[in-house]
Amino acid sequence: MDRRRLLAIILLVIALLLLISVPLWFFSPLSSAFDSQANLNAPPLTPIALTPIPQVTPQATLLPKGKPGKILAQGAILVEAGTSSILYEKNAETPFPMASTTKIMTALIALQAGKLNQVITIGQDAVNEDSIGSNANLVSGDKLSLKELLYALMLPSGDDAAVAIADSVAGSQNAFTTIMNIEAQKLHLFQTHFYDPTGLDTDLKLNPIPARSHYTTAYDFVRLANYAMSIPFFTQIVSTPTYHLAATATHGNFNWKNTNTMLTTYKGTLGIKTGWTGAAGGCLVFAAKRNGLTLIGVVLHSSSATSTQLQDEQTRVTDAETLLNWGFSVSLA
Repeated sequence: MDRRRLLAIILLVIALLLLISVPLWFFSPLSSAFDSQANLNAPPLTPIALTPIPQVTPQATLLPKGKPGKILAQGAILVEAGTSSILYEKNAETPFPMASTTKIMTALIALQAGKLNQVITIGQDAVNEDSIGSNANLVSGDKLSLKELLYALMLPSGDDAAVAIADSVAGSQNAFTTIMNIEAQKLHLFQTHFYDPTGLDTDLKLNPIPARSHYTTAYDFVRLANYAMSIPFFTQIVSTPTYHLAATATHGNFNWKNTNTMLTTYKGTLGIKTGWTGAAGGCLVFAAKRNGLTLIGVVLHSSSATSTQLQDEQTRVTDAETLLNWGFSVSLA
């Protein structure tokens, strides 16, 4: 009887330890799970398929007077930074493709799972991405640090930089994307799913991606942006209008210009990331500060059926400025 009782107690203790340790691991910061450089010889992780979880439509928790002017974006949201206070929302829980705003998560994973001073050799697969979407003009065989590649990723929106980072940090794009999706779940971004670290979709990829495999909502991405902008080095990168990298023995000369024109045209802009594809339309995640108040917002699919890329890029800025002008003008008391 004593042995049975002792065995029962041991099994109970083991069960309690498992019950406690598994949630702690799952919800712990990603950096603790990936402290060391990834084993590039390890087999790639298996991509996971996530089913969107229905969410309650967010309602404005602050009650500013009036409404902003016309917003052309199909999905939009504006919040007070550092809080969950929503000033405005439009279809904020409706999933849309998000194009290169995807690279916000790409950068976050790189910052947490990689080392800024680690040297990355640019592979041919990264260079091949040059001909498909936006790029940083990287050259196969060049060697750059992760820190430098983060500027290549976030300023000119380099798809080539995204591939090089993914290969180095996780061993492959598929393995890196799996980490992105795990992190999305850990951050409770339940209406977000990533197919790759670039954000390219069906009309640009040589091999079209499956329908509804790369998407987010304005509500999910404004919370992701709120988190990202709390990281000083991330904020430093996305607030940089231009970045010059002089040639060395290991790489050429680079001059990268930020695709976010609001940094030079809208007073108080802090960042953070642009995006465009034919399927996603004009996308913009933005943040600005005036008179001690910081606002963060997202516009997805700022475009019309007949608009061009240049028109979409202007429309997303117009939508963002309309939201910010209104947000800064109303009383938040």
